[in-house]
Amino acid sequence: MEFRVPATSANLGPGFDSLGLALGLYNHISLKPSKITSIQIHGEGSKNPKLRADNVFVRIFNEQLKKLIGSTLPFKFTFDNAIPISRGLGSSSAVIIGAISAAFKAAQVPFDKQKILNLALHYESHPDNITPACMGGFNVCMLANRDREVRFIHKDLPKSIAAVIVIPNQSTSTHLSRQTLPKRYFQKDAVFNLSHASLLSSAFITERFDLLREASQDRMHQFYRMKQIPLLFEVQRAALQNGALMSTLSGSGSSFFNLCYRDDAKRLFDTLSQKFSKLRVLSLDFDNVGVSLENDD
Repeated sequence: MEFRVPATSANLGPGFDSLGLALGLYNHISLKPSKITSIQIHGEGSKNPKLRADNVFVRIFNEQLKKLIGSTLPFKFTFDNAIPISRGLGSSSAVIIGAISAAFKAAQVPFDKQKILNLALHYESHPDNITPACMGGFNVCMLANRDREVRFIHKDLPKSIAAVIVIPNQSTSTHLSRQTLPKRYFQKDAVFNLSHASLLSSAFITERFDLLREASQDRMHQFYRMKQIPLLFEVQRAALQNGALMSTLSGSGSSFFNLCYRDDAKRLFDTLSQKFSKLRVLSLDFDNVGVSLENDD
């Protein structure tokens, strides 16, 4: 059996821990019954021996499979990874959602995405990445019932828009990144983010993309995180000057997410590639499917 799981961009400016979308960049996973468990990794992470010695995907897969059928089974795992690790593009969420989905299939349990999403909370408490990884598209999400379930509203993203992602060489830790944030916020800043996140959500749902530039402004986390990599301020400024409808830190960084009309994507990609030649720049579609089974053999 073969799965694919999309990369994600979370927060989207003011939507701290509550807004996220799926990108057309994927990790592909193949599982084949075997006499012994083996792991092959291609692409991102292939040069990291720790990912073979203690593979998080395999660990979560075995934990969930044992809960479903009472035991584990040996498989040959092959990973073809395109999602950069620790760059704010949801690599951890892709692992979690992919592993639980694979366990459901291996156990011959109905492929229930809501159940998969809720189980993912055991490994990732923030729904803004795991929800789009599971469901695809744009998602407004929250935790309910004492963190046991994810409530979300999903919106497919139209083909008229595209993403241009700028990926620095420097990785970031979400845990360490959160430590740079203020412990308290002024009421006016909290209201600012509430109003902007609300408008941003409505703009995506109604496809009022002309509102995204103003609605995506944030006072809660971006500035503090971007200070760790000052070049990101230049990336944001250049993107907004060259066709981006919004330009926000992707998750906790270090990648930067830029949304534009499809007709402007090549110009924005070329400009950012030339201006930031030492950084990796990707032009991507959006994913509206989320985790999916590609081959059932």
